[in-house]
Amino acid sequence: MGKTIDFSGQPFHFIGIGGIGMSALAYILAKRKLPVSGSDLRSTNIIERLQKVGVRIFNHQEAINLEFFNCNQKQVLEEIFTSNYDNKIVQNKKYLPQVICSTAITNDNPEYLAAKKKGCPIFHRSDILAALISDYKSIGIAGTHGKTTTSSLIGYMLLQAGIDPTIIIGGEVDAWDGNARMGAKEGYLVAEVDESDGSLIKHHPHIGVITNIELDHPDYYQDLDEVINTFQIFAAQCDILVGSLDCKIISSYFSPHITYSLDFNKQADYKVKNLINDNKGARAEVWERGICLGQLNLTILGNHNISNALATIAVGRELGLEFSTIVNALLNFQGPKRRFEKRGYCNEITFIDDYAHHPSEIDATLSAAVSKIDNTLINRVVVIFQPHRYSRTFALLEKFATCFNNADLVVLTDIYGAGEININNIHGEDLVREVKKNHPQVFYFPSLEILSQKLPELLQPKDLALFLGAGNLNQIIPNIINLC
Repeated sequence: MGKTIDFSGQPFHFIGIGGIGMSALAYILAKRKLPVSGSDLRSTNIIERLQKVGVRIFNHQEAINLEFFNCNQKQVLEEIFTSNYDNKIVQNKKYLPQVICSTAITNDNPEYLAAKKKGCPIFHRSDILAALISDYKSIGIAGTHGKTTTSSLIGYMLLQAGIDPTIIIGGEVDAWDGNARMGAKEGYLVAEVDESDGSLIKHHPHIGVITNIELDHPDYYQDLDEVINTFQIFAAQCDILVGSLDCKIISSYFSPHITYSLDFNKQADYKVKNLINDNKGARAEVWERGICLGQLNLTILGNHNISNALATIAVGRELGLEFSTIVNALLNFQGPKRRFEKRGYCNEITFIDDYAHHPSEIDATLSAAVSKIDNTLINRVVVIFQPHRYSRTFALLEKFATCFNNADLVVLTDIYGAGEININNIHGEDLVREVKKNHPQVFYFPSLEILSQKLPELLQPKDLALFLGAGNLNQIIPNIINLC
């Protein structure tokens, strides 16, 4: 692109500002007292949070939005952003905005076309994140699965330890009321870094974490080798790399400076003994380079979350934190929203919402759900799954066919396309046929409307109803609860 991002006062305009990644960046820029505007077609709690910190929101995507920060708007700027701006900046800065897009913004978007015509500097959201990572002593968390939870754990650990971190993640956390937190300028930045569109290679964090590596985005990558190459470039750009030896790809293709594992027999720097999951949570004995540090207790369930916590411990110890400080912080961590989030309880049915959309994530989440089974409270695990993206469903069909084996009942609906063209002509019925080869009880309801009507008839008292997917399935949960 050949252009550099200006953090000295030139405005930022986000096209599609309400996305989970875009909104986090916009929030941090606004908290850094920079002029920020953005457009989004929906009003959400994320949009409202941005407005509270002075971001100008447009509910339409039109070329005129780019005119908000022109020289004639000096009075408007001063009225809206009085507490945010230095008078010199207001008087002297040119207000041609720096325009930020995500991969979801197409080349025919009217704001994008207008920005090109006006000569606005145009950046991908990952360019902003990369610039912020370079501006702090940063910790970048990557991986196919677990990066949101691990980022949240690390951010929460630093916060509870009395360190004032800046946090940018792909999920909402109650502890900082959203998907971003502004901390001390001289402090640490904890950022979730994403491989989905190849932009992972832009980041150069001080500490990098790789939780695991699989093919999850066949819409971008042709094969696993391309995914590995992207992570290898990222790994080489980290001053210190932390990696899980439980991932065969990491143990075979990478040489992390600090390693962790759930297998006590592996030659990892951090590992565990006596790992237990039950309806009280997850716990294990933590060892550091041959020395027992003590007990780790989590309220969040699953071996995968013990693994995420081990990565957090490794980072915390590298930063000089006492083990007691780390485990006391992690004990109270409640997890990001949509990660085994309890949404309600009605007629003795527990309703859980989880973002899992890849077969490995589904398997891990189901294993955690099974550990909650207590015949006095829960008898069955009922999975309601909405496949996400045609390309992922097609590429991983065989793995999807076997990942529901820990469920007592499987309910499927049609594929959430996420804007993709269905070039492989795959549909929800194709997944149903595959899952039925391995599971005796599978139901299919093609639309969310039909699913909302039929699901209450299938649910029974003492069921754990587990809604899985990265699409819009979770929007029907309140209605289902009302009908039960």
